[in-house]
Amino acid sequence: MTKVKRVAAIHDLSGFGRCSLAVAMPALSAMGAQCVALPTAYLSANTAFSGFTFFDMTEQMVEAARHWEDMGLRFDALYSGFLGSERQIDVVAGFFDTFKRGGDTMVVVDPVMGDDGKPYKTYTPNMCSRMRELADKADLITPNVTEACILLNRPYESLPSRTEDYEDWLRELSGGGARSVVITGVRPSPCKIGQVCYDRDTGDCAYIGRSYVGRMFHGTGDLFSSVTVGALMRGAPLADAVDLAAGFVHECCELSLADGTPPAEGVRFESLLGKLSP
Repeated sequence: MTKVKRVAAIHDLSGFGRCSLAVAMPALSAMGAQCVALPTAYLSANTAFSGFTFFDMTEQMVEAARHWEDMGLRFDALYSGFLGSERQIDVVAGFFDTFKRGGDTMVVVDPVMGDDGKPYKTYTPNMCSRMRELADKADLITPNVTEACILLNRPYESLPSRTEDYEDWLRELSGGGARSVVITGVRPSPCKIGQVCYDRDTGDCAYIGRSYVGRMFHGTGDLFSSVTVGALMRGAPLADAVDLAAGFVHECCELSLADGTPPAEGVRFESLLGKLSP
């Protein structure tokens, strides 16, 4: 019998809105992995909605990690996303140190820090600096173009206009080949959107894109990274994992656009999850 891969997903949970754990858990489960959730915070609705409640889960994160260590749990992947405070960066770094078992455990950091050229209001300059330290512990990082700028300390206006010009960015973010890198939200033209990636195992860089549906939906980055992790857990090469994730997110965007789903709610993915099944 094939061993079920176990992924520790360290993200916030929104009660309403398709993002973070609300998409990571079903996507990874559909792909045959056991998703073990470590919530960083609970929000009544995602941050695209005004007036949302926010409950910090830092203390529970520490207690849960201690319990899992006592239980002797082992993970095939440690996958982090949005973090709500500088202390949580320390907690997640400690979690990586505790649960990474050499080459048997993949560490994936989605350095959720900002979008549209600006860091989120909750991210201080010191938090952005500390996120660079957390990224250094990863085997794979998946920043969007804004987060790539923050990690490299480059102005947003310096984004390359051609996909091939991202190669220097990818190699610098890889730490000299220490980790694989996927930069999302790359726009080579107004009608296209995609990802550039660097695979540390092969040393190859690639662009993988789709047509732009004409609207941005909340939480698509979380869905993309989660499907990528799920594909990697099934043994897919990085470029194939990125292509699968890009295609799935694109199909979800097309469905959501066709039925008038409000962008703040995230994309409709539920009826398409069967396409991710092994």
